[in-house]
Amino acid sequence: MSKKRLFVKGNEAIALGALAAGCKCYFGYPITPQNDIPEFMSRELPKKGGAFVQAESEVAAANMLLGAVSAGIRAMTSSSSPGISLKQEAISYMAGSELPGVIVNMNRGGPGLGDIGPSQGDYFQATKGGGHGDYRLLVLGPGTVQEAYDLTIKAFDLAFKYKNPVMILGDAILGQMKEPITPWEPEVPEKEAKEWCLEGAKGRPPRVIKSLYLEDGALAKHNLKLAQKYAEMKKEILFEEFLTQDASLIVVAYGSIGRIVKSTIRTLRKQGHKVGLFRPITLYPFPSEALQVLAKEGKKFLTIEHNLGQMVEDVQLAVCPYAQTDFHGHLPGNLPTPNDFEEPIIKALEK
Repeated sequence: MSKKRLFVKGNEAIALGALAAGCKCYFGYPITPQNDIPEFMSRELPKKGGAFVQAESEVAAANMLLGAVSAGIRAMTSSSSPGISLKQEAISYMAGSELPGVIVNMNRGGPGLGDIGPSQGDYFQATKGGGHGDYRLLVLGPGTVQEAYDLTIKAFDLAFKYKNPVMILGDAILGQMKEPITPWEPEVPEKEAKEWCLEGAKGRPPRVIKSLYLEDGALAKHNLKLAQKYAEMKKEILFEEFLTQDASLIVVAYGSIGRIVKSTIRTLRKQGHKVGLFRPITLYPFPSEALQVLAKEGKKFLTIEHNLGQMVEDVQLAVCPYAQTDFHGHLPGNLPTPNDFEEPIIKALEK
């Protein structure tokens, strides 16, 4: 891959990041606004010796992913909101079976079929499990096209490190906007799943990958093991702080909305308003402790999301009992600009 700067869409950056990370299989099904990803992978993945499959449905694509990662292969699927809903059963099976797949969700408006515009309405679905059962995904929320590339590479590494599905949660803004990126080549292990993957039992006992535990006490033991693993994931927490040190109000926003809010904050700072940005990058595990530090300093908080209020619950849990957070939700179906956030931020400052 070229080391030169590239001018690409966020969707294309994710595809490039997957190739750099050693992705060998991609399974998908068309849905706007993420179609650039399967289009790119269909053209470029075979050139790298990989396999691209356009499945007959989102359900099939997710189960193909489950099969590929069971063999220890770096593999990925992608979709947008309604398509991710269809993948949830297989994602739950992967979490229960401790399998390292990468899933990309470029949010569109909902509920239902909604529209094809941007939204952050899938935060609950991504960070609280989404499918049935007691499980968690590692969830990464890029805010720039460069981050889309970088975090895709990180997603593959984290998936295999924790034997757990990792979701990249973007939206139509990130997926469709173009920015320059600097590609880089990570070190990809030759073989990273020797102890558990299914590759044919030659000269060793057969292995079993499963999420079904019917023996008395077996499921409780398995869920405790998973819970311990989710606790260990806190070592991977990432976030950005922007002008928070002297700020009296901290705006908490993630992904593309965090990026837009940063522009608003620059404008308000020029007007003398002491406001800063806290942008979670890992949405699960959520950076609660870092937010609590700011709350203990006496800061006020405003959570801004492109939905009716989802991440705000995690923010409130983080800052309680030291502070409360106001909320401003920009409704899906409308594309926000930095000007849209000036009034709610000033109102929160004046409280």
